[in-house]
Amino acid sequence: MSHEVVFQTLGTASGKLIGVATLNVEKALNALNLNMVRLLAKQLAAWKQDEQIACVILDGSGDKAFCAGGDVRALYQAQQANPGSYTQEARVFFEEEYRLDFQLHTFGKPVLVWGDGIVMGGGLGLMIGASHRILTERSRIAMPEVTIGLYPDVGGSYFLGRMPGKTGLFLGLTAYNMNAADARYTGIGNHFLASTDKERMLDAMATVNWGNNTSLNQQKLHDLLNELETQSEERPGSSRLKGHQAQIDELMTGDMAEILAKMQALETQESWLQRARDTMLSGSPLSWALAYEQSRLGTNMSLADCFRFELGLSFNCCAIGDFCEGVRALLIDKDRNPNWRYGKGKIAPQEAVSALLESPFEHEHPLADL
Repeated sequence: MSHEVVFQTLGTASGKLIGVATLNVEKALNALNLNMVRLLAKQLAAWKQDEQIACVILDGSGDKAFCAGGDVRALYQAQQANPGSYTQEARVFFEEEYRLDFQLHTFGKPVLVWGDGIVMGGGLGLMIGASHRILTERSRIAMPEVTIGLYPDVGGSYFLGRMPGKTGLFLGLTAYNMNAADARYTGIGNHFLASTDKERMLDAMATVNWGNNTSLNQQKLHDLLNELETQSEERPGSSRLKGHQAQIDELMTGDMAEILAKMQALETQESWLQRARDTMLSGSPLSWALAYEQSRLGTNMSLADCFRFELGLSFNCCAIGDFCEGVRALLIDKDRNPNWRYGKGKIAPQEAVSALLESPFEHEHPLADL
């Protein structure tokens, strides 16, 4: 089990060390389970306190994915044994996952995520918390929770609303797969290198004159990555999201019923937009409602408040939402035919949405100390 995440340190010419954490469940596209979350959190805490560690790198084994999301099968099994109830498994997994994400956002020392290949759901939660987020020509990034009856969690309440226009809502409703240019445009990534540049990057990082000032170390890594990017033979290409921003904003304007009507009536020759439309329309109406509520939060909530808000939502989605049925259809039985509580292509009743939005925590919030 301990080999699900592999830890090592790399020496540098400055005498400082670089900590490297590699997600190591290649067959599962490095999807996060609870053990992996705990291993990462423990090692990151140790590296943060270690004065010899100047920088941390997170990457994934294999060439297909950094991390395809959370391994939620255990949550499904727990809910099957306790239908309609709040399980300890859901609370523990989501609480510890969100604590790990918050830990990355507030780490201080430079954290670099090698976002090559698939980066989805929980993987995006890891990536968006890093200070230096590398995209490659193979990056495929999405928040696909609408397909499993969840919503864009792992901090989506914070970062989706800070994207251009109504892009965040579009991503949450449609599970659109971003390429590197899209992810750069939305702010998910802030550097681009070719997938073949990884060893060159590691070699260059070993020559940096790392010191004890974390702000200076952040800038040194930023400058180095910018230099490597100018030398790279690959370029990120063009962003469909940027090129179609006005259309996306128009489609996503109005209440949820208006947005649904627009998407149902949408006729387009653009295959990417067809897929986005079809994915949304086959997704959970409760997921639409929660993504829409997220989009109304604005940018006033702190990061910690966003994680506290999401923990309640995720807990409720497991117990009284569409999450378990979505997981069954996509990952367990794999029939891809979920029986959503309120049907397909229909707006969920407001009382059902309100129930999901209500905090399930009667006393002190589990994330009160963030």
